[in-house]
Amino acid sequence: MDNILEVKNIKKSFGKTQVLKDISFSLKKGKALAIIGSSGSGKTTLLRCLNFLEKANEGTISVNGEVIFSGSENQKLSDSEIRKNRLHFGLVFQSFNLFPQYTAKENVMLAEQILAKEQIKKNGEYNGYKTIKEAYEFIDNKAEDLLESVGMKHKKDFVPCELSGGQQQRVAIARALALNPDILCFDEPTSALDPEITGEVLNVIKKLAEKNTTMIIVTHEMGFAKEVADEVMFMDNGKVEEMGTPEEIFSNPKSERLREFLKTVLRI
Repeated sequence: MDNILEVKNIKKSFGKTQVLKDISFSLKKGKALAIIGSSGSGKTTLLRCLNFLEKANEGTISVNGEVIFSGSENQKLSDSEIRKNRLHFGLVFQSFNLFPQYTAKENVMLAEQILAKEQIKKNGEYNGYKTIKEAYEFIDNKAEDLLESVGMKHKKDFVPCELSGGQQQRVAIARALALNPDILCFDEPTSALDPEITGEVLNVIKKLAEKNTTMIIVTHEMGFAKEVADEVMFMDNGKVEEMGTPEEIFSNPKSERLREFLKTVLRI
């Protein structure tokens, strides 16, 4: 099976503080990678670099064999190139980041409506649709299907303030899926949720894993990582300290630092 994602030698500093120190890993299509580690280990910064919300200082990022970022070449990407590269990734934030003035369905539709309008203006069509009206009808139906897939179709006309945290996060997942990303990324998707509603979001992600959705999940839920992920990456101090199957990471950790981390978070 070919790797859908190749990350090589990614480094990122903020001022004099080096946050990512030579990060390299790969991910196969249809697999789920869980990233675990203490706060400040670089997990979120890595996701932000993959999604072009931050620019790495060095290294390369390749999707489907195409290099979409090369820091060694001091690559300067235009805004349109950055937008194009971001389409490879869907990102679900820990704090939902829904637009408060729009309904659940409108939140799911918005990005694709903007893309469709741009594509029709530039190329004369979007997904085979030659008018904005036709494209928007397609996007409307698709949004309803996506909301149904996360159990939120019955709340499609509700604005975010009328939804619980778990419901908002499920809408955010539907929104991230709307542009058919190659890789779906989650940045601690349950950290802002009350414990009693964490399960409803984790169940949605679990169903996506069962459908062989390619995913990268930064999580502090060790049991979930063990159950859902195909591989687990443990980051520490800006480095990949250890990476392997859930069995290898949780049952047979090799590094002392990983053993200390698991002892703390699992209270063993």
